[in-house]
Amino acid sequence: MRDYYTITELTREFDISTRTIRFYEDEGLIAPIRRGRTRLFRQSDRQLLKMILRGKRLGFSIAEIREIMGMYRTPPGEAGQLRAIIRRVNEKRSELEQKRRDIDDLLSELDQAEEACLTRMAELGISPSS
Repeated sequence: MRDYYTITELTREFDISTRTIRFYEDEGLIAPIRRGRTRLFRQSDRQLLKMILRGKRLGFSIAEIREIMGMYRTPPGEAGQLRAIIRRVNEKRSELEQKRRDIDDLLSELDQAEEACLTRMAELGISPSS
C-alpha cells in the first residue's frame, strides 16, 4: 500500500478530471496534503474519493454525500452512516420507480395517440408513410 498519490495518478485511476478532484477538495470532501503547489493524497483521501464517486453514480447530491460522510466522522459513526445510506438508497429507488411508472404511462399515452392517428388516417384513406 502506498503512502501518497498524486492528483494525476488519481485522475487516471478513477477516469476523472483534475478539475473534479479540485471541486471535491473545494467542497471540503477531501483534504490532500500540500507540498508547495503539489497535492499529495493519502490512502484515506483515495478511499473518500472512491466513496464520493460511488455516491455520485448512485445519484446522490454533493450535499447528501457530505451529510453521509459527516455521519461517519462523528457519532453515530458507521452504524448511523449505514442507516442513512439505506434510507437514501430507498428514497432514490422510490424516485426511480416513480419515474419508471411515469415513463410507462407516457409511452402508453403515446401509443394510444399514434393508434388514434393511424385509425383516422385509415378512415380518410391516407397512407401513414406519406
